[in-house]
Amino acid sequence: MEATALSLGKSVLDGALGYAKSAVAEEVALQLGVQRDHAFIREELEMMQAFLRAVHEERDDHKVLMTWVKQVRDVAYDAEDCLQHCSVHLKKLSWWRLPSTLRERHRIAKKMKELRARVEDVSQRNLRYQLVKSAAGSKSADDGAELSGSAGSATMSGIEEAQRQQNKSTADLIQLIRKKDEGLRVIGVWGTGDVLGEKSIVKRAYDALKRNKKFQCHAWISMVRPLNTAEILQDIVMQFVVDSLEEETKTHTTTSEAEDLWRLWTTKEGDLADEFKKFLNEKSYLIVVNDLSTVDEWNQIRPCFPTNNKGSRLLVCTEHVKVASLCVEPSTLLPEHKQFFPDKTLYAFYAKGSQDTSYSMDPGPSSTTDTLDDSNSGDGKCLTRVETNFTAFKESKLIGRKGEKSKILNLISNQDSKDFEVISVWGMGGLGKTILVKDVYQSHELNAIFDKRACVTVKRPFNRTDVLNSLAEQLSGQKQWEHGILDGKKYLIVLDDLYSTKEWTDLESYFPRIVTESRIIVTTRVNEIARHCSSKTTHILELKILEEKDALDLFTEKVFGKITNLNEDCPELSEEAELIMKKCKGLPLAIVTIGGFLAKQPKTPMEWKKLNLHISAELEMNQGLGNIKNVLNKSYDGLPYHLKPCFLYLSIFPEDHNIKRGRLVRRWIAEGYSTEVHGKSSTDIAEGQFMELIGRSMMLPNKKKDSSWKVIDSCQIHDLLREISISKAAEENLVFRLEEGCSSNTNGTVRHLAVSANWKGDQGDFENVVDVSRIRSLTVFGEWKPFFISDKMRFLRVLDLQDTWDLRNHHLEHIGKLLHLRYLSLKGCRGIYHLPGSVGNMRQLQTLDIRSTWIMLPKTIIKLKQLQYLRVGGLNSDRFFLLEMFLGNCAAFCAHQHTMETWRDRCAECWCVTMPALARPFSGGISLPRGARNLKALRELGEVNISDVNTLKEIKSLTRLTKLKVEGINKKNCHEFCSTLKVLRNLESLAVSTFRQEHSLHGCLDDVSSPPQ
Repeated sequence: MEATALSLGKSVLDGALGYAKSAVAEEVALQLGVQRDHAFIREELEMMQAFLRAVHEERDDHKVLMTWVKQVRDVAYDAEDCLQHCSVHLKKLSWWRLPSTLRERHRIAKKMKELRARVEDVSQRNLRYQLVKSAAGSKSADDGAELSGSAGSATMSGIEEAQRQQNKSTADLIQLIRKKDEGLRVIGVWGTGDVLGEKSIVKRAYDALKRNKKFQCHAWISMVRPLNTAEILQDIVMQFVVDSLEEETKTHTTTSEAEDLWRLWTTKEGDLADEFKKFLNEKSYLIVVNDLSTVDEWNQIRPCFPTNNKGSRLLVCTEHVKVASLCVEPSTLLPEHKQFFPDKTLYAFYAKGSQDTSYSMDPGPSSTTDTLDDSNSGDGKCLTRVETNFTAFKESKLIGRKGEKSKILNLISNQDSKDFEVISVWGMGGLGKTILVKDVYQSHELNAIFDKRACVTVKRPFNRTDVLNSLAEQLSGQKQWEHGILDGKKYLIVLDDLYSTKEWTDLESYFPRIVTESRIIVTTRVNEIARHCSSKTTHILELKILEEKDALDLFTEKVFGKITNLNEDCPELSEEAELIMKKCKGLPLAIVTIGGFLAKQPKTPMEWKKLNLHISAELEMNQGLGNIKNVLNKSYDGLPYHLKPCFLYLSIFPEDHNIKRGRLVRRWIAEGYSTEVHGKSSTDIAEGQFMELIGRSMMLPNKKKDSSWKVIDSCQIHDLLREISISKAAEENLVFRLEEGCSSNTNGTVRHLAVSANWKGDQGDFENVVDVSRIRSLTVFGEWKPFFISDKMRFLRVLDLQDTWDLRNHHLEHIGKLLHLRYLSLKGCRGIYHLPGSVGNMRQLQTLDIRSTWIMLPKTIIKLKQLQYLRVGGLNSDRFFLLEMFLGNCAAFCAHQHTMETWRDRCAECWCVTMPALARPFSGGISLPRGARNLKALRELGEVNISDVNTLKEIKSLTRLTKLKVEGINKKNCHEFCSTLKVLRNLESLAVSTFRQEHSLHGCLDDVSSPPQ
């Protein structure tokens, strides 16, 4: 939520500041005599922008600070609205009506004074509460910390003291573990991320106790989410098996314990927990559970470990103090605690009376690769049998990914390539990239190919040293990365979850490329990063959603423990399963998580229907499903701030809606999300944002059927990502969706209103729920109702009524009052044929889309000097349809069941549209009014009928056109048409058609030397 508030605040502030600096705003201030107020507002907005950058860089999410950020956002909205409103109304004022003009000027000047007071108040609030640290203060503090750190690390005594403290703390922990107590003891270790994990004293103590065989069984597990108890137990058993095989190799004997382990390894998933407890019940064991997040997770896995009298120990490592203390038994008592370092957060919690010690030892050096580094011992061959079984187990779980796995393995083992290669695997969060590449990494067939192997998941925030040290520990057992560690080696390295190209740039120089056939596998969510890492397109693999059959197989495997044909075995669940699959849309994370959740519930249609009906609430509230949202939230959090509003804007559109690229891009431009920067047009910026969201897998692309266009024509948003978008947009009052069952409380000023097709309320309901005075966009899906539009919508920028029904001419009589409107779409609204002359008042209009309607352009349209996209025509008449419409109107006249407005609409429709169209063939294009040459800003125009030569003369003056679609070319006008094309130097796309079959296009473009593609 904090990141969303900050991103929206910065985005809105950028728009307000951009307008405040514009020449139009300067002119308004000059004419009103409020230059000082305007200058103050502009400068304060600049300061707020700088403050928000500082907050973004510090990643500060303090609640009070976030409240201030939202206040900045609101005042920025109002500042932009006020400045634009002033400029629009100032242009309308006339000196012929001096009294009213003076009153209006006075009112506007008063508004500017009030706005200044609000801006000043918000700025003072920051100073009053010292919410944002100054850049200089932050920098000096950072510099001081760096100097202090470097000075401390430069002295040998400091290093020796740190080593001594490390050894002492490790010994203290070992003493705590080895306390004379035959019962099972749980020790909770709480610390921050930098003192837990592979380099911690917990790992050193674990390695030391394992080397000295103080317990019969040892395992170190890290939590993987979604939590799967069976997979955790299999991981533990795998470590037991490896230890047993190593012991067999050293003693050259086979024990009954090894046979018991093999039986345990092959146990079915449903019986594994009971068999696991039976095996451990007779053993003393030491098991470390690392990265535990919640007490619920602990409650799920704790029953798997038997409470025997063998002196066993469970160590729970967590970054949450509450979790560490509540895991200690007995839970009814307040546990004791011990701090290991005076200057670090690292505590152990243990039951009272557990600190008496009778055992101590020098931990000595430790290595995480003592048992698994088969490159340094002869045990590698002995482990092959284990790895083979492990691989077989994994492959059974890798449903729907065998083709991708095979492709990656072929790229890795390709003997034809003797060069260093990087293989990139990319796709949206939740597709299973990590599971896939780690499964490839563990493939037994790679043993004979590489000398060294290592796999690391890059954590946030990125720390190059941590990544390299983790690799060094796996590659050679060393605690720190050393130069030359990979020289002369053939290696395979997996870098999982890169977030930026800079992370790769920081790491790649450490991997030698000369005289090597090594491979690196990179996973990422961003296409740009994948292309940056891999120079060959053949080595870039986009992971996509699962096919329907594979998705259903994975789902049934998680629910029933085996792949099941629901139609045959559980037909009563088939319909609900289909709805669940529709919601998951082939996303493995969602399928596995929901399947795992349903596996624990009664398998009845009612239970599954309950989940389908309340999936949004379940994702929000149900901890078992929370991991889906967590993973997808990471994708959202990784977006740069300028893309976050663009993504949240997608929540306007209904589920499974096919969003046309042009529609979305032009709406972004109208909203101010895409503005001209450094000579790059707003259209280019918006197109880049569209492709970047596709490249980050936040939108799913749909390609045009005509492959020659080679562009992505439209997109969809995955249902679960859409839930994220809806949730975050609602939190910030950015988008309110008026739909069946929606809340009647909007909790603040709504900026974008979307009316869903399933909303059946009346005018009273509408006015009670929505305050339309500040909305910037109105989008209607389904049936139009007259009260949707209002004079109160003074700041409306986008009015999108595409494909709505029951919209009539009189509903738009006052549309000319929407002076701030930039985008108007009536596409597919066949109930209207006429736009009022007041359309000419909408001087800010950039896009007018009236395709697939009967509308003829009014003459006043030539006043729209800002118009860039004029989309018209495209509706060919069907005589049977026209006749049916005519007869329907006649029946309505006879019934006398209509108001004056509807009577006028039907009369005009009959005599101005239907009769003329029946009398003569109606072409798809429409005529341009005289004076259209004044629309100098036009970039796209079509479909226009050019059978009249005068129309071509109008078009010839529109030299900024990049896209043109015309109809009505013939032998008479083809030369003039070719002459027009030669003038339109910026034209990139041209579509030409003829309505009459007898008018052939053959030879009509012969005079054009190089027509656009």
